[in-house]
Formats: sequence, structure tokens, C-alpha cells
Amino acid sequence: MSNEKKIIIAYLYTKFDIIESLQNFINFYLKNPPGYNHDLLICYKLLDDKEINILRKITKKIKHIEFIDPNALNDYDFGSYKRIAEIYPNTPIFFNLGHAYPISKMWLMKIMSHFNEKTLIGTSASYESIFSSVKIKKKFKILFNLRNYFFLKKNFKEFPNAHIRSINFLLYGKDYLSFITGKSFFNKKDAWMSESGFNGMTNFFKNKNFKILVINSDNQAFSLDKFKLSETYCFKDQSKKLFSDKHSRKYDTASDENKLKISKNVWG
Repeated sequence: MSNEKKIIIAYLYTKFDIIESLQNFINFYLKNPPGYNHDLLICYKLLDDKEINILRKITKKIKHIEFIDPNALNDYDFGSYKRIAEIYPNTPIFFNLGHAYPISKMWLMKIMSHFNEKTLIGTSASYESIFSSVKIKKKFKILFNLRNYFFLKKNFKEFPNAHIRSINFLLYGKDYLSFITGKSFFNKKDAWMSESGFNGMTNFFKNKNFKILVINSDNQAFSLDKFKLSETYCFKDQSKKLFSDKHSRKYDTASDENKLKISKNVWG
């Protein structure tokens, strides 16, 4: 694999994560090797020196690049990813949230076999619409005021709203910068918009004629209209997922009745 282009695996750990998440990522990273030439970068965000030193005792057993995000305010994962992309603009970067970890061997090799210029790849996706989900709530008038209703209507497509889940995704650093430059993140709504809004990541790159794919453990690629069939998220037993995250684990442990409800909300 000497001819492979080295990529960055950027794992983000913030003050909102728990130590078990970091331990799980490292354990599963070692148990399920990526199978592709890469550098692992661990990004610490909103943590003090004492907290980081504790985490270093866990990460010392693996070779990695340490990046301490200098930003003192919480601009969510999208903000940290911007600063990482600024360091590696010409490198493919696999961005990964703290609670997600690989459960399939050779997972990065499978992803990279479908990656090229003008490509956005995720390990899972959804058709869920925040706006449509809110509209059907019986207690909508109690839970949300009209201002929030019109905000969601303005910024989110109704179901089906196909989008790559920002749990993790692969892009060239420069392409991520083209999407994120000029955006600000002051609250959770800003992050929601960047994941699945009209001007979110999937729609941004769709409008730029990027290939947008989900890859499953069978090394099969699925485009926007086939995301559900990848069996990577909230469909059947999710038996072909490359990564586990807190939402997919919630589905795994749900009753059959609740699985049907979750799946309907995600896929219709």
C-alpha cells in the first residue's frame, strides 16, 4: 500500500464526552484496524490541562497526532473540523465524533476504495426532517412556539430530507473549508442546519455535483436515493454498519415496537 495517499482520521473529544467514549474508540480502533495508510489525529476541545493529562494516559498506547483546539467558545464539531481542515487542506480527512467507533475491520480501506475528488462519504445517513418531525407532534403548540416553527420551516426541507449524518464523514480538507467558511455556530440549531438544513453539507455538495455516498461493511456504495438499503442505520438489524454511535446503539437496544417507530421516523 505504499502508493496510497495518506489521510487523516480526526477524532474529536470534547468536555461533553465521557472517558468511556475515548476508551471505546481506541479499543475498537485497535481491534478493527482501518487497513489504509493514515495518521490518527486526536483533537481535544474545551478541556483544561488537568483533564487532557488524564486523557493522555489513555491515548499514550497508540501513535497519534495531538491537536488542542485553541477556540475557547463552543462552536460545535463543525468549528473544530474547520481548524483541522485549515492545517490539512490538501488531505482527505475522516472526521469522527467522540461517541462513534469502528466495528468492521478494514473499514477505511472500504471507504477509500470509493473515494475520489469531488466525493463526500459517510458511514450512515438519514431521510429524517427536523421540521416534519416537529409538525406531527401532538403537543407541538406546547413544545414549540411559532417563531421556532417558522425557523424550522425556513431552514429544513420536509420529509424525505436525505443527508449524510455528521457522526462521521470523509472530505478533502479544502472541500470542507469551501462549505464551512463564513458559517458561525452559536447554538445547536446552527449545527442542525449544517448537517441537514437546506444549506447543509449534503445539499451544498450535491449542488456542486459531488458524489455523495454511504459505504457499508460489505464494501458497497449507496447514493442518495438508496441510503436506506445500506442497512447501516435504523433499518432491519443495522447489520452492515461500519461504525457504532450512540444513536445506532439506542436502536440496537430498542424493543421491536420502538425499532419500527424509530425506523419510520428516519426512513418513512
